[in-house]
Amino acid sequence: MVTSSDLPIAPAPDLRSAPAPASGAGVGWHTAPHPVLVVNATGVAHAANDAAALLFGSGAAGALPDGTLPGWLAEAHRRFGDGPRSDGGEEPAYGPVGGRAFAARPSRAENGDVVWWLVDDTARRRAEEALRAERERTAFLAEASTELLASLNLDRCREVTARLAAEHLADAAVVVTPPSGRRLSVSCSGPDGRVVHDRVVADPASVPGLAEALRGFPPVPSRWIDPAAVPDWVVPAALDTVGSVAVTPLPGHGVAAGALILLRRSERAAFSESEELFARLFAARAGAAMSAARLYAEQSAITRTLMRELLPPRLEQASGVEFAGGYRASNDSDRVGGDFYDVHTAVGAGDESLVVLGDVCGKGLEAAVQTGKIRNTLHALLPLAADHQRVLQLLNGALLDSRHTRFATLVLASVVRRGGTVRLRVTSAGHPAPLIVRADGAVEAADTQGSLVGALPEVTSRTALVELAPGESCLLFTDGITEAVGGPLGDEFFGEERLRAALAECAGLPAEAVVERIRMLAAQWVGSNRHDDMAVVAITAPRHPRLGAVDGRTPGRCPA
Repeated sequence: MVTSSDLPIAPAPDLRSAPAPASGAGVGWHTAPHPVLVVNATGVAHAANDAAALLFGSGAAGALPDGTLPGWLAEAHRRFGDGPRSDGGEEPAYGPVGGRAFAARPSRAENGDVVWWLVDDTARRRAEEALRAERERTAFLAEASTELLASLNLDRCREVTARLAAEHLADAAVVVTPPSGRRLSVSCSGPDGRVVHDRVVADPASVPGLAEALRGFPPVPSRWIDPAAVPDWVVPAALDTVGSVAVTPLPGHGVAAGALILLRRSERAAFSESEELFARLFAARAGAAMSAARLYAEQSAITRTLMRELLPPRLEQASGVEFAGGYRASNDSDRVGGDFYDVHTAVGAGDESLVVLGDVCGKGLEAAVQTGKIRNTLHALLPLAADHQRVLQLLNGALLDSRHTRFATLVLASVVRRGGTVRLRVTSAGHPAPLIVRADGAVEAADTQGSLVGALPEVTSRTALVELAPGESCLLFTDGITEAVGGPLGDEFFGEERLRAALAECAGLPAEAVVERIRMLAAQWVGSNRHDDMAVVAITAPRHPRLGAVDGRTPGRCPA
């Protein structure tokens, strides 16, 4: 810290030659280490010690010619002259002298003069300003982190980064993401706070330091960047002139998430080293948020691609038969699980459609992966769909040869329309037998049973033949329906009897109505209780034939 003894000595009015104040002003003020001024009732400093003479006689701005006090001290002296506080304690006055800050404290002499003791307050003031600035920066970084992490949308993160940087760090800011071909994705925010997203054809090397920042290299100092060399696509329209530019990378996870360009008007001071360092701290947080958003977007795209193959298909009328399906995962946050169904139209002899409904041991994503394997294997076995036993045996061998230890239960139904009726060959492999609802509301179970697949070397099964008259339906379901726990007390199975009663009420309804009715009743029964995966498929002989599908999938006229 610079003290008064370090100041250079220059010719000045000799205030020390003035008559000394009365002894009541204090003893030893002449040799005090702090500057001391003795001011009379008219506001004229008529005496000073050595430190004060050096301070005010240096010839610097705010010197004391002819005993005139600095404005801030003269105002404090006037207020003190109007009457000191009754308790004798006076608040110090603060002001600058010669580029430094001082705190002045008064004491009254017996003859009415006021002795002002000046204490150099520069270091404390600078420390307070530095502390306040650091607190503001810390609060800004906390706010920025909260706002950046509030979204996993990449465009939103870029927008927040550009807006906060323009608002707190510079007059304008530009976020540049790594190039895709010859185009750069940029987000610009100007003094008006509006963020504009754009894709420009530009060479990163046209901005000094940008190409290096996009590759994650340390930033070049802003003083090395010529503002006149910045191309027009970097400067927002709302910014008139550019006086200084800073470029810093946006660090990501392993690779840079992009770069941040800060711009200031020519009338403002250039970026200091401290400001550049703070900009890098902000860029680190912004880069981490952008990198997380990009990683989330990539994983979401991969998940959507995989889910497209795992999700149950949408069913409708095909080959003169109505098909409808419904699925609910065990966890409402999951979209897939261990239950599955498929309808393969016009396969095998006689243009039969193959309906498959199954239940893999377990739930969640791991079970869904196994269902995907089973569905793909069954798709490969479609040429053999006419022989259910053969299909089940080959599927069983494929599961036993895999490294997965999960077994599954299945029901296969080969469906074909002949005249006004729909004929089914139904085979169960360890699965609950399908239920048939007749036109009069009678409900019966298909006479089929068999062993599950993926557990034993051999699979045994018995196939049942079923005929559906117009308006009659066959319901395939998983045990997640019958074993759903709920009810008035929340501890009772839905059970097959309730399922039969509900199905009896669906006599004559279309396939979609049957599925929705069963799903609704099961959902009401379990309420908020935990439950297993649920899947149902309804196969219905329609009452009114429609135009047949050209490709076997889209709606069309039913062949008579």
